[in-house]
Amino acid sequence: MTEDRRPAKKPPMRDVLAEAAFALFLERGFERTTVDDIVARAGVGRRSFFRYFPSKEDAVFPDHEGCLADMTAFLADADGADPVATVCDGARLVLRMYAEKPEFSVQRYRLTREVPGLRTYELSVVRRYERTLAGYLERRWADDPDAGPDFALRAEVIAASVVAAHNNGLRSWLRSGGKGDAGAEVDRALELVRTVWGGARTRPVAPAPEPEPDPAAVSSSVSDDEVIVMVARKGAPMWRVVQHIESALGTA
Repeated sequence: MTEDRRPAKKPPMRDVLAEAAFALFLERGFERTTVDDIVARAGVGRRSFFRYFPSKEDAVFPDHEGCLADMTAFLADADGADPVATVCDGARLVLRMYAEKPEFSVQRYRLTREVPGLRTYELSVVRRYERTLAGYLERRWADDPDAGPDFALRAEVIAASVVAAHNNGLRSWLRSGGKGDAGAEVDRALELVRTVWGGARTRPVAPAPEPEPDPAAVSSSVSDDEVIVMVARKGAPMWRVVQHIESALGTA
């Protein structure tokens, strides 16, 4: 039996840079860490860093691009009868990404809470997930005659609801330090979305309430034989009744 002496496969450069960056962020703080520090720790040049990451912020979220691609592919292949259930399942791909590296996910959550610029960046990432889910719903309902004229608005609202529910469960798990079952928290929140929005493609829009009649309203008409017909609501002031009579007679 021969010993396998093949060298271990090197991790992708993207992962090497991300790990170096995150380690420095934890040691020195995000603001005090420069790109030069990161490439020095990783043992590569600046050009290598910017080949994978446009900025330091991107190095904090190295896995979101891949997750967005996975979500896009998942939705493209989905043929489920309930589009709302499908986008809920799409959101679970993000949860799976976080759950695969719980320690890293918790550390990143804490770092993001400390650095305002990272919170802003995170919001932009969340918005991309939201647009991806909304786009899927719009495409599903665009040619559906039963979807109603407000299908695009419904798609946006439902996508925002799914993202909010997912993030509520995910952050609860992250705040606990990654303890317990992250999926249970997210499933509970997403089930609420399905209960509210699932199944029905459209809901009737409540008609606008009829305006309250003006108690002082007066109407009149003149027939061909010059007989004046006057209709006045009870309580109409006499001056308005007289005014309409004079108008009908042409004496005003």
